[in-house]
Amino acid sequence: MTQPLTLRLTRKAPRLMLGMGSLILLTLLILPFLALLPATHPLAISTYTLTLIGKILCYAIVALALDLVWGYAGLLSLGHGLFFALGGYAMGMYLMRQAAGDGLPAFMSFLSWQELPWFWAGTQYFAWALCLIVLVPGLLALLFGWFAFRSKIKGVYFSIMTQALTYAGMLLFFRNETGFGGNNGFTGFTTLLGFPITATTTRIALFLATVLLMVAALAVGIALARSKFGRVLTAVRDQENRLMFCGYDPKGFKLFVWTLSAVICGLAGALYVPQVGIINPSEMSPTNSIEAAIWVALGGRGTLVGPLLGAALVNAAKSGFTVAFPEYWLFFLGLIFILVTLFLPRGVIGLLRRRKHD
Repeated sequence: MTQPLTLRLTRKAPRLMLGMGSLILLTLLILPFLALLPATHPLAISTYTLTLIGKILCYAIVALALDLVWGYAGLLSLGHGLFFALGGYAMGMYLMRQAAGDGLPAFMSFLSWQELPWFWAGTQYFAWALCLIVLVPGLLALLFGWFAFRSKIKGVYFSIMTQALTYAGMLLFFRNETGFGGNNGFTGFTTLLGFPITATTTRIALFLATVLLMVAALAVGIALARSKFGRVLTAVRDQENRLMFCGYDPKGFKLFVWTLSAVICGLAGALYVPQVGIINPSEMSPTNSIEAAIWVALGGRGTLVGPLLGAALVNAAKSGFTVAFPEYWLFFLGLIFILVTLFLPRGVIGLLRRRKHD
């Protein structure tokens, strides 16, 4: 059983890792306040740039959540986009109620609906929206995982099932009669907790909340990796049969980390929606979940920090290439994945290990 490279580096060079982490965190905490500077100031950044970085941070949290199940328990999920979108839809329901006031959301009025569906009850309250953000993806993951792990489904079959789950969710949310806006989804948000959602101060608050969620998710991941629970998970990944012969039941361990990962994805989706301003069924597309796996593979599976780096690199490159070469971006993405598979099987973080051996 091998421990994550991040933990080994932290133990061997704690000051270096702590210093680098503190510098990055300080930069992220200061960065949003640069949007308050006059546009002519050399350090000023636009709200567009702030929103773009905030979106990338949300994707980085998804990559970290996927690394918890793939990098530790060896469960390659191709359906994490579903949990991300469910959290986003839960937040979107609250934002749509805020925009509609005492009336119905705009898309319901367009479809000539006379009243809110029963599952929209209470969504005008932010506290209930937070409960939905956590409970909906968490309970779905718990139910799916209980049946999957009880049936001892693993490997490529587990990946196919998760991909089918997110595809089924996408088809369901595309239907207008389900009450989630159909193909267009939710958009036209105006306020969040009474504050204008497009205001710079609101954007700063959302950015800081995203940074804090990323730090909290990373702290939970490190705490799990350092615990006996984390060592059991790595045993599940490397030698599940031998672990069972030692008297452990891996189902409970896999179910816990699987559900936790889904909840983290839901929280990331909830912060993504008010920053981007839209949520629709395309976020559940299986290709989005596959792309998340590419982020983890590029950064370094089972390293905790690597997936954050991989998500940042891929999405920053995507933002640049889609402007410069919009027709060829997918070819660049495929080339990145091929090169990483051939030359960086341990991801970008794995270069540190190679340099150490050299």
